[in-house]
Formats: sequence, structure tokens, C-alpha cells
Amino acid sequence: MTRLDGRVERGNRTRQLVLRRTVDIASVEGLEALTVGRLAAELELSKSGVFALFGSKQELQLATVREAARIFTERVVRPASEVPAGVGRVWRLCELWLEYSRGRVFPGGCFFYGVIAEFDARTGPVHDAVVRAQREWSARVERTIEEALSAGELRTGTDVQQLAFELVALLETANALSVLHDEETAYRRARVGIAERLRGVAVGEVPVPEIL
Repeated sequence: MTRLDGRVERGNRTRQLVLRRTVDIASVEGLEALTVGRLAAELELSKSGVFALFGSKQELQLATVREAARIFTERVVRPASEVPAGVGRVWRLCELWLEYSRGRVFPGGCFFYGVIAEFDARTGPVHDAVVRAQREWSARVERTIEEALSAGELRTGTDVQQLAFELVALLETANALSVLHDEETAYRRARVGIAERLRGVAVGEVPVPEIL
């Protein structure tokens, strides 16, 4: 039993090592750039060992999407949930997302922005996994806005879906321009836009950050 447990633990460590590399590669080059041979060479592992962990390129891609979602949750979703429901939580969620992109948690910027473009017109399990991740993020933003509305911090009649769409558009545009031009001006512009949009729907006494 001890020998088996040790083998499982080593396998889990190797799997995490591989996935930490695959999310970085995929964020820059796409999921199609992932190959067992490349990973084995870069990480000095055997091809058979890497293959045994995943079984197929498709499963490697799916595991990579799941790992990216886990990292995203830890860096953005979970910390934002620690802020009390309201406009402050909406703002914090957006701020964390911008920092996640600006800080290059993944070297290619937002992991999902890239792989969505890669798989948006395809079909199959990887496309479906990417779609689920995108829908979960959109739902999270909408839910956070709905909580602010329920808390009485947004004006009655605020169009939750429209506001969520606009905030996500500002986030993704900042990410795309920053990666493309290798500069950070777009992040400030996104913060200004988000603050102005929230100020336009917040009730009078609810504070919204002033961006200088």
C-alpha cells in the first residue's frame, strides 16, 4: 500500500508539472500546440510516462482547460467572493481580472481569450469545455451584478445582462490590446470605463472608485 501511495503521489506531482507547462504553452500558442513529445522533451520526462497520465491529445487539452479554470478561480473568482455583495464586489471582480491579465498569470494574457478564438468555430469535447468555461464566467459576472442589485446598491431596472456584457467587453479588450502592443495603457482605460459604467447605475450613496 505504501509503495502504491508513493507511486500515485509521484504521478500526481508529474501531472501537475505537465499541466503547469501546458497552460503556459496554450495561452501563447493554443491548445493544438500541445504534444506529448514536446512536453516530454521540455520537462525531461518519458513520452510513455506523459501519455500514461492523459491517454490522448484530446484529454491533455481538456485537462489543460480544467487546470486553467482552477487557476483562474483561485486568482480571480475566490478572492472577489470575499468582498461583501454589492458594487464593491463587482469592482473587485473586475480589478482582479485585470490584474490576472496584467500580471501575466498566463504568459499569453487571459488563457480563455486565446483558446476561445481557437475553438469557437469547431465542434467536439474541447470546444464544449471552452464554451462551459466562458458561460460560467459570464454567469459569475451576472450573478455578482444581481447580488449588487439585490443589496440595493444598483438602480432598480438595471439591465444585468447588458451591464455584464459591457464590463466583460472592457476587460477582454484591455487584455487583447495589452498583449498585442505589449503595454499597459489599455488596463487604465478599462478601469476608467468600468468605474464610469458602475457610477452610472449605482445608487447615489454607494461609492465607486475615482480613477486618476
